[in-house]
Amino acid sequence: MAYTNSPLVSYTKLSPNHSGQRNHAIDTITIHCVVGQCSVQTLGEVFAPTSRQASSNYGVGYDGKIGMYVEEKNRSWCTSSASNDHRAITIEVASDTTEPYAVTAKAYAAMLDLVTDICKRNGIKKLVWSTDKNTRMNHLNGCNMTVHRDYANKSCPGTYLYERHGEIAAEVNKRLGASTTTPDTGTGSTSLKFKVGDIVNFAGGTHYSSSNATSGSSVKGGKAKITQTYNGKHPYHCRAVNDAGAYVSGVYGWVDENTLTAISTGQSATGSVEVGDLVKIVGTTYYSGAAIPSWVKAKNWYVREVKGDRAVIDKSEDGGNAICSPIKVSALAVVKKATQSAAPWTPAVGDIVNYSGSMHYSSANAASGVSCKGGQAKITQIYQLGKSKHPYHLIHTGSGCTVYGWVDAGTFTKA
Repeated sequence: MAYTNSPLVSYTKLSPNHSGQRNHAIDTITIHCVVGQCSVQTLGEVFAPTSRQASSNYGVGYDGKIGMYVEEKNRSWCTSSASNDHRAITIEVASDTTEPYAVTAKAYAAMLDLVTDICKRNGIKKLVWSTDKNTRMNHLNGCNMTVHRDYANKSCPGTYLYERHGEIAAEVNKRLGASTTTPDTGTGSTSLKFKVGDIVNFAGGTHYSSSNATSGSSVKGGKAKITQTYNGKHPYHCRAVNDAGAYVSGVYGWVDENTLTAISTGQSATGSVEVGDLVKIVGTTYYSGAAIPSWVKAKNWYVREVKGDRAVIDKSEDGGNAICSPIKVSALAVVKKATQSAAPWTPAVGDIVNYSGSMHYSSANAASGVSCKGGQAKITQIYQLGKSKHPYHLIHTGSGCTVYGWVDAGTFTKA
């Protein structure tokens, strides 16, 4: 096939450290951390001498600039695996020198642009990530994202980028127009009790780094969302969520089926139902078993009565209908609580905030920072809530505000 290179490249310094033309079509992405907040020029100098015996196809500097060191037609020396590097485009991203090896917002954004461009030009229609090492190394279930730690005793790409591979795949797939961003499940996983997307109660105990890991770490219980399934010892990958469905600190790994229970059928899909709540219908039948007409399902309804697992929906939100129909509580999802004031706000990436602090940091765990001016800003990254010193990365959006870095929790409010 005819190979091309990325038009996003602003600096080129071809390295002699490569194996010549690759022997496999490009179908994989491998992202690395540099372990240094360097420029693309510096990285080019690193790969220049033959004594280095290392290279990558591309590099992303701390400032978001993109460099090329080995053309896409050639196999780089990057991942400690010839078979991987023959099929993968390898990308080194400037990072901090200590765990979690965080990258700047500019570098992260440029890396997303570069990966999207690589996929488009090479016919990669969808990125599939798995937290299971065996799945990655053997490209099972469509998995086409690998990491250096799979092939060598290294932490690369570092905790920061590793934990964001699912988000990277989701964002790139969104740009590619892929129909789904969820990794395919393992063979036979259709017989599992729960499916991807289910909200469950995790009893607490142990979560694992892969579905077949022999040891794990303890974690508290709580509400969680199933993000992947695989036919292994620990078949469910779960992430802790709050009542609004946002990810929170808690379980984040593979767990055993006996640690999970379904949300009680006496509750709606989003919690308990009360008189006066505004709900939408997520089921298909009334309490009697009769089918619910499509025009009824298309509207939101106010709850008139609740008794056990039986609710009565009456007036429609638009005021055009009053049907007084019994329905199972489990067939309803709460849209708005009857006495609901503004829901507790959970900061999320993309939120616009009013920053009141005066100090920002170069990484989420930096010991010292520099002063900045408060004002309106945007949350661009969140890292290890409850664990990192400065878990939120903000970039100023308002006039007079100069924040551009990691900040402490509690230093901003929702705009």
